[in-house]
Amino acid sequence: MRSKAQTMSLVQVRGLKKYFPIKGGLLQRTRSFVHAVDGVSFEINSGETFGLVGESGCGKTTCGNCITKILEPTGGDVYFDGRGIFELSRKEMKDIRPLMQVVFQDPYSSLNPRKNIRQILSDPFKLHTSLKRGEIEKEVDNLIKRVGLSTEHLYRYPYEFSGGQRQRIAIARAIATRPTFIFLDEPTSSVDVSVQAQILNLLNDLQREYNLTFLFVTHDIHIIRYMANRVAVMYLGKIMELAHKEDMFEDSRHPYSQALFSAVPEPNPEVKRKRIILSGETPTPIDPSPGCRFCKRCWLAKEGLCDVEEPELVNIGNDHFVACHLVN
Repeated sequence: MRSKAQTMSLVQVRGLKKYFPIKGGLLQRTRSFVHAVDGVSFEINSGETFGLVGESGCGKTTCGNCITKILEPTGGDVYFDGRGIFELSRKEMKDIRPLMQVVFQDPYSSLNPRKNIRQILSDPFKLHTSLKRGEIEKEVDNLIKRVGLSTEHLYRYPYEFSGGQRQRIAIARAIATRPTFIFLDEPTSSVDVSVQAQILNLLNDLQREYNLTFLFVTHDIHIIRYMANRVAVMYLGKIMELAHKEDMFEDSRHPYSQALFSAVPEPNPEVKRKRIILSGETPTPIDPSPGCRFCKRCWLAKEGLCDVEEPELVNIGNDHFVACHLVN
């Protein structure tokens, strides 16, 4: 991990919100909203891997999709290399798009089944560069080799590959335009466990080689422990805790983070870890009630405080941020 003096924010997220309308009735009027992402703020430093973890449905992927402008946000700002991307015109965004790429969760649906691999990997160059045909072919040959496949694979179609091979192709497409930032949306969740480590090691190698910055979204705590420099924990559209990886795993302070990490199996049988079992069900993100989002499942919650006043994400020292009234 880089020292703090060497880090510089590449991506700044400020009060990001994404609400999805729920419509009903004969006229399909908006009746309420799903608060998928609700006032999220953080920074991603150049060259680091920023991990975003939480249970399914907490808003991790929606957050990443808004940052890369795959989804239009409801509110807030995202700055990429100092430029507010939500203020950019279509043409200006096209100039930035090569620098912000995505590796999607499902390699089966993210690759066009009607195109062979050479065509798929040629598309980014055709869209974003002025390279000639021979130059593009040379670049594609280098790309496919760089991700551990051979040039003979270029004339096959996606259905002819395994999940791990497809994800390698998706990664090759993402780095084709020499981006500085890549949103990795659970890139190993759809591949066999035996090849997960290979994909993760490939990503680490590419990060060092091209000085890439990653936003790594996953629900797998082991993967984030291996990959990330800093970790943010999300719950119902909010960030509950944000810290350097070592602080997060060794001294998590938010009750939800503690419960989340207590569920991770410990490989050392001599280490005894108390499992925290949460009671109740996850509240709905539809028009959430005031107060802390975790209040109804928290064993420390105080009536008249936690259920009324929403806690702010506060720095408790060493860039360790916690959103809890009872932590200081």
